[in-house]
Amino acid sequence: MDLEISRSLTIPAAELEWSFSRSSGPGGQHVNTSDSQAQLRWNVAESRVLTEQQRERLLERLPGILVDGIIQITASEQRSQLRNRERALVKLGERVRTALRPDGPRRRATKPTRGSQQRRLQAKGQRSQTKQNRRRPAAD
Repeated sequence: MDLEISRSLTIPAAELEWSFSRSSGPGGQHVNTSDSQAQLRWNVAESRVLTEQQRERLLERLPGILVDGIIQITASEQRSQLRNRERALVKLGERVRTALRPDGPRRRATKPTRGSQQRRLQAKGQRSQTKQNRRRPAAD
């Protein structure tokens, strides 16, 4: 099943590599005999559907997830392998969509207003007074 990331980007099923293993998640005794954990791998570095800009952006923005240019997603939350497969596809789609999202507008540096500075200093003074009131009285 192909994974649609956006209108212009769909990852074909041929580029997705699946493997299954026993899950430590929910399922009782059944979990000991079935391979319900789903592992999904997608090779970003060698994908044919990505433009060069998209590839660079993914490699730059997913350094903790990528190992040798491959994204690996594991899903074992559900009891059934089918649901874990669906969950793995959703996770991959979210990660790729987030990484390909354009940057927001740059933050424009501003000065704090005089009122906000005064409120901050008053709050500091009040906290200081509260802490001083907690001290033991000085013994003369």
